[in-house]
Parts: sequence; C-alpha cells; structure tokens
Amino acid sequence: MSCGCKTSGDSAHSCGPKKTANGCESVNTCGNSYKLSVFDWLSNINNPSSNRCDFVEVRFKNDRKSFYKNVNNIPLHIGSVVTVESSPGHDVGVVSLTGELVKIQMKKKKFPEESILKIYRQANQKDLEVWQEARKKEDGVKLEARKIAHRIGLEMKVTDVEYQGDSSKITFYYTADNRVDFRQLIKEYAGAFRTKIDMKQIGFRQEAAKVGGIGSCGRELCCSTWLTDFRSVNTNVARYQQLSINPQKLAGQCGKLKCCLNYELDSYLDALSHFPSSSTTLDTEKGRAFCIKIDVFKKKMWFAYVDSSMAWYDFDIDLVKKLIAKNKRGEKILPLEDLKQPDTPVQTIDLIQENNMDRFEKKNRGNNNRNKNQNRPNNGGQAQAQQGQGPRKGRPERTEKSERPENPNANAHSGNQPRQQQKPQTKPQPKAQAEKTVPPSDPEIKQQNPNKKNFKKKYPPKKDKNA
Repeated sequence: MSCGCKTSGDSAHSCGPKKTANGCESVNTCGNSYKLSVFDWLSNINNPSSNRCDFVEVRFKNDRKSFYKNVNNIPLHIGSVVTVESSPGHDVGVVSLTGELVKIQMKKKKFPEESILKIYRQANQKDLEVWQEARKKEDGVKLEARKIAHRIGLEMKVTDVEYQGDSSKITFYYTADNRVDFRQLIKEYAGAFRTKIDMKQIGFRQEAAKVGGIGSCGRELCCSTWLTDFRSVNTNVARYQQLSINPQKLAGQCGKLKCCLNYELDSYLDALSHFPSSSTTLDTEKGRAFCIKIDVFKKKMWFAYVDSSMAWYDFDIDLVKKLIAKNKRGEKILPLEDLKQPDTPVQTIDLIQENNMDRFEKKNRGNNNRNKNQNRPNNGGQAQAQQGQGPRKGRPERTEKSERPENPNANAHSGNQPRQQQKPQTKPQPKAQAEKTVPPSDPEIKQQNPNKKNFKKKYPPKKDKNA
C-alpha cells in the first residue's frame, strides 16, 4: 500500500511535514512502501562495474509502471518526483526503483531498451500544482463518464480514470464482456471534458488490482498490494488440494478463482507424489473396493466396496502399497473390515477448561457454601455470649443443646414450677444419652424460654378509627 504521501498521488494525506519535488522527508519509510513496490536489496552494495545504470522505474497512479532512461544524469533516489516524456506532452511520476535491479525487472517483463523514453527533469513546483489539480478532478470525471455511458446504452463499466501529468490527456479504464462501439462515446467524452480521450480495456483481475479491497482472509487483496503478474488458475488446482468445487468459496472479489490457490499447489503436488493413484482398486475376498477419499495431512486413504459404498475404511499409504503389491501378484487380500485396525482413542486433557461453560459458577458456589459453614459456629458463639446479658430487644432467645441442664431436677430452681408439676420426674441420664433421646426440635425445649411471653411486635397493626 502507499504511505499516503501527496507525491504518490494516491491520497490527500501527507506522510511528513516536509514535502518537496525530491520526495518525502524519510525516503526509507515512504519510498519503499508504494503499492506493488520492489525491495531494493542491492541498495547498500556498490556497483562493481565502471558503467552506471541509467535506467529507473517510475510509478504512476495505482499499478501503472514504466521504465525511463536518465539521459541527463540527474541524481535520483526512491521517492523523487520526476517529469518524463510522454505522447503528447509530458507526465509526472514517482521513482520507485533505481540501480541494477531495474535491469533485472526490465528483463523479467521483457521491456525493449530501444523504445525506452527519457526523463526530462525533476518536477518543479508548477508541475506539482498542475498534477495535483488534475488528480482532484478524477472522481468527478469518473462519475460523469459512467452517466454518459449509461445514457448511450453501452454495456461497459468505467473502472478508473487517470489524468496525465500536464492535463493534456485522460485515460479511461473499463471492463466489458463483449465488444463495445466507442464512436459515439468518444465524441460525447471529448465534448464534455475538452481534452484528448484514451480508452483501455482491462480484465476483471486488473480491475480488482486498481480498485483494491479486502479478501475473505481479512487482509488486503494480493493483486493490489504485491502481486505483479496474474497466473492462470483452473479447477484442477482445487481438486489437487481436496477442496470442494464451490464457486462461491473459491472465487475472489474479481469473480474469478482466487490467486492464492496457486500458493500451496507445489507442496500438495509434492505430497501427492508419495500417494498411490486415486483410481486405485483393491481385490478383496469380499469384493472389489475403490478409493473414495485421500487425506494429505494424515497420509491415509479411504476405501469402500463397490456394492456397498456407505461403509468407509481408512488405511495408511504404506499398508495400501503392500495391498496393491499383493494384487499385482494375483493374490486376493482379506476383507477391509478384517484389515482395519481399531483406532486408539487419544485422551485430551483440558488444562484451561475452555470447554466447561460453568467453570466460574461452580467456583462461586463452592466459595459461598464454605463461607456459610465458617459463619455458623461464630453465630452460635455470639448467641451463647448474649445469653447471660438477657434477650435482645424485639427478638426471642434461642436455646442450644449445650444450654440444657444435665439433671432434670435443676428445673425446680429455675422458677418454672407449673411445668415441673405437669411433667413427672425421671431418672437422671448421662449428658450424651439425653442429647440423643431429646432432639433439638422438641416443642418442650422451646417452652423453656421464659421470655417468650414478653415478646412484642415491633410494628403492631394499625387500628381503624372508623370501626
């Protein structure tokens, strides 16, 4: 992607406070971050030959690049804004590559050195002003051009518009499925924009490279960032990688097959070279079996009988090779179900308990129960300490097991004589036996509280005056 510098012509944002015709203030950060740029890995190496490379690579809007010759020996570096030769007039671009790598790029793209154009000068302030004013008109011109094409009734789409550096020519990039007649369209464009018109048809992949976007992987499109050439992609690439032939999943933003399908194709072809052919058949005692699936990562092949193809049996490729060798010797192998070895289940330990959705709630429940158990003896101790001080106001006093006298005859001195007359005396029992025979929920124990009759309601009911 571009760094956003005004000298690159891609955005209205500047990458630094200083911007001149020589380029950005920081050449290393700005000059090497252009879209579809080439990293100069020979920048720190001196040229061993005496002759100096006079060719430079100049980048224009989006992915358009060309090579020019520095006939005047102007000191140029990556990020310099230059004025170059064009037909007609001149154009303004940014230097994207210098040095010996330019020759390698020219050889790779088969660019002829005889027809190469020359660099006039470094762009002055007037060239920059005219160039930037022309770039500001491009969005409005593109919308107007689409309206004119729709009014005429042409089946085409104007993808992008590019002004030349001196505003003497406009290039319209368009996409169309069929041939388009431009005789009437060029007349309309020339009358509306009052300049020379140039029409260039591009493919759908070139359209995606110019417009840009986000792919299904969540990153920017490869064709708009670093991919310079478009290799052919067919459905066999998806078959080699065991992918389902689904056009919606395999197609990119351009509507064609994704370019990234070619990235791992060599690795898959290398792995499949160790596999038997997918059309392999096995002759068993139960019948003939055919290969129904291949797993490159697990190095397994699935087989099923021709008569009953619902049951699948997976085998390692080493075992399959041995079975094929037996068939070549004329021997039939055992049935697939006898050859299948039971899979040993792999026990996985969930160390962080991600699969347990209630892991936080269980911890809280255990802590709450523990806190309740710890608070119970403290409350009982407070009740025993408050027994000698008398009952609290508005709340009756509760008796515990330890408060009951060991000898039942001690009730005679407690002042509760009516209860003593109603209940006959019994033989004294040990303390432990008395606690077992009399449960704490006995209603007679509740009557031992002498202050129960003095209990008053804190909020008595209101009386109705009109009653």
